[in-house]
Amino acid sequence: MSTKQLIAVVIGAAMAALIMSPAFAAANPAPGIYKAPLNAYGQPDLEGTWTNATLTVLERPKEYGVRLVMTPDEVKKVEGDDAKMYAADAAPRDPKFKTTDLPHECGKGFSGAGCGYNFAWIDPGNNVMRVNGEPRASFITDPADGRLPPTKPGVVVENPYLHYGENPENQTLAERCLSSFGYSAGPVMLPLLYNNNYEIAQSKDTVAIVVEMVHDVRMIRIGGKHRTDGGRPWMGDSIGWYEGATLVVETTNFPEATALQGAWKELKVTERFTRVAPHRILYKFKVEDPTVWDRPWSGEYEFSPSKGRIFEYACHEGNYALEGILSGMRAGEAAAEKAKVVGKTAEAPGVQSVGKKQ
Repeated sequence: MSTKQLIAVVIGAAMAALIMSPAFAAANPAPGIYKAPLNAYGQPDLEGTWTNATLTVLERPKEYGVRLVMTPDEVKKVEGDDAKMYAADAAPRDPKFKTTDLPHECGKGFSGAGCGYNFAWIDPGNNVMRVNGEPRASFITDPADGRLPPTKPGVVVENPYLHYGENPENQTLAERCLSSFGYSAGPVMLPLLYNNNYEIAQSKDTVAIVVEMVHDVRMIRIGGKHRTDGGRPWMGDSIGWYEGATLVVETTNFPEATALQGAWKELKVTERFTRVAPHRILYKFKVEDPTVWDRPWSGEYEFSPSKGRIFEYACHEGNYALEGILSGMRAGEAAAEKAKVVGKTAEAPGVQSVGKKQ
């Protein structure tokens, strides 16, 4: 064998070894096929800090009907309107401006005094959610209309504000800084007004998902079995297993305090995490509770990388919202009681004059 032939063989062998390496495969997937890198335990590597911030919502707006994918013009309008709201909020204004001077509807679901939540304090995302490059009108894909199925007759979803302001225990978990408002930690994990960041860490027998909003941590026991002791953890009892490149998580034993759309006692949520690209995790979910809905419902979206690490969101550090809520209710009650006393005093002379002899 000549020197040139020997060099060619060596280079060819080296290239073959490189191409077969996991690092090369992860960085250079075949067209249309992505093979997720594996961690030290041979599991698909999902670790990292991710975000699900988006303008897309869980339930599809009715004007889209059964159409899941948005047109370019629809995307342009939604994202353009959002950019206009941010620009308007960032415009200079009189420092004496009060929340009562704001328009009744100011976007992002806020109105009236709630408009005091300036856009500088929120980060709900500025783009429509894409799944495999398709702009989506909703997370829900089944039913076909992208809406929650109707609840069964007799099912009542309790109003969380039914006893609003009575005492701290009657307030929502978010107002008490026990868990996030909405359903950030999940499951189903849904984006909120801000802090839509998650950090995934994996060990041989556990997956931990750190949720920035109120700093929850979901613990998923790989190969575990659901508990039978009657305990119902805040975010349910999650067990998981791997199916090829996908982490499958099944959660049951939800407490009533973290009910999902009114379901908790028989609720089962199945999630599937699949790394479909170097910077994308496809997240699929299926929700079942035969006591609440006649049929399951399901959906999907994609996580994208989040910048930097997650820092602690200390909800109660300097937070006077709960104190303000309760103080405001007490002030309202005192004012109502005072009005009753004043009313009785005003009625007294009239009552006495009715029976007075002329």
